[in-house]
Amino acid sequence: MYKLPIILFFIFSAIFCSAQKKALPVTNADVDKLYKLMKGSYSSELQSISDSDYYDIRLQMKPMWKHIKGSHFLYVEQAMSTSVDSPYRQRVYELKLLNDTTISSTVYTIKGGAKYYGDFKKKEPLKNCPIDSLELRNGCAIYLHKIGKSKYAGSTNEADCESSLRGASYATSEVKISKKKVVSWDRGFNKNKEQVWGAKKGGYKFMKITNKKVKSKKVKAEKKVEKVKAIAK
Repeated sequence: MYKLPIILFFIFSAIFCSAQKKALPVTNADVDKLYKLMKGSYSSELQSISDSDYYDIRLQMKPMWKHIKGSHFLYVEQAMSTSVDSPYRQRVYELKLLNDTTISSTVYTIKGGAKYYGDFKKKEPLKNCPIDSLELRNGCAIYLHKIGKSKYAGSTNEADCESSLRGASYATSEVKISKKKVVSWDRGFNKNKEQVWGAKKGGYKFMKITNKKVKSKKVKAEKKVEKVKAIAK
């Protein structure tokens, strides 16, 4: 049952390992660039139209606590398109230069976070949230490497990120970031290294929302699906 996902896991991991081997030097200027690349609103709608194994998900990443000099915090919400006001994932990311080839994205949850749902719509998300409300997710940081102009890729460290969701023992996250897209593959594995949750075929493709472009691509994707259905008949 899991033979294909396992094969895909090794292929995807090989790609990321290759990317890290080719990692380019990074400086604080790259932290600023990555921060700007990541911020924005994203949608996996186009992917969900062309492949029913993927859901239509909205991803929000908005700068926060900009008053803290030199900091790079992002407020993050992830929700189904049908329930954007009830995110199933809420996080805070903190970007830092780790060494001359690596940028770390430390991951936090928020105590009593439900009261901040929808804060991505505000000019200053989590403005009144005390910094000690953040709870570090130990072992869940993502280590990003520069692989090209305005392109970064990385992952969590092996099985370091603990998870008990749906019988999992640990979770992994792999991500690719570019100007118009974020590809994110989050999965949970049990103690036998068997996948128990998350996409099986590959990561979710989140396209940065720029209204007109997304609408145009949606129409094209729908036409393509209709064409395939017509041929199938």
